[in-house]
Amino acid sequence: MESVNSAKEAIIRIRDLKKSFGDQDILTGVNLDIPEGSIFGIVGQSGTGKSVLFKSIMGMISPDAGRVWYRDTELTGLPYQKLVEIRQKFGYAFQNAALFDSMTVGENIAFPLKEVLHLKDRREIARRVREMLEWIELPGIESKRPDELSGGMRKRVGVARSLVMRPDILFFDEPTTGLDPVLSETINNLVVRVNRELGVTCILITHDIPAAFRISDRLAFLHRGTIVAEGTPSEVADSDHELVRDFIRISFNELNV
Repeated sequence: MESVNSAKEAIIRIRDLKKSFGDQDILTGVNLDIPEGSIFGIVGQSGTGKSVLFKSIMGMISPDAGRVWYRDTELTGLPYQKLVEIRQKFGYAFQNAALFDSMTVGENIAFPLKEVLHLKDRREIARRVREMLEWIELPGIESKRPDELSGGMRKRVGVARSLVMRPDILFFDEPTTGLDPVLSETINNLVVRVNRELGVTCILITHDIPAAFRISDRLAFLHRGTIVAEGTPSEVADSDHELVRDFIRISFNELNV
């Protein structure tokens, strides 16, 4: 039975995307439709091109061939200024949170409001910062510095900074890397909240295969630069691709050790 999310219109469409660095082929022909309003997980072994795919979708890397659309707008080949405008619809939660150590938490979250949206109203900026901190359940920490926060708190503040511009899509780059199982569960649940409560399409690359299967509406398995399995978690689990089946089996076995 087709899932509800799979029937939705694609917010991102990718066709025959290719990217090489020198003589190293990274993406060798990626095709994907990412449904609007979904949690879409991209999984696979290290070095298979997951981060390059992310950056190609966002226009941070120019592909050698292929096309990418955001809704009805083709991003590949788009003039730089127009691409900058479209990127305001995208949020990016970095693997290490990438907070500015010289700024307070409040200043970190306010940064895109000031530098990207060019907001000048201090009360409005403070209201939106306060609103985001309350939403991630870390109220009142505006004056703290990043080095005063735990790893999990930094991750959540990074998500708040990405959400403050109210994006249509939020990209999560290895959201639970470096966290213990309890904190990892907190961050995975935050991804679900971002999607369900705010209606943001969430696209994540992760090594946490059990979590990806638990929270994703759809999954894509990237191997040697191309998608070798894609569908609902149950459809990917039933893939007849040997590497996909072995990768999933080993990941779940390690969880049960």
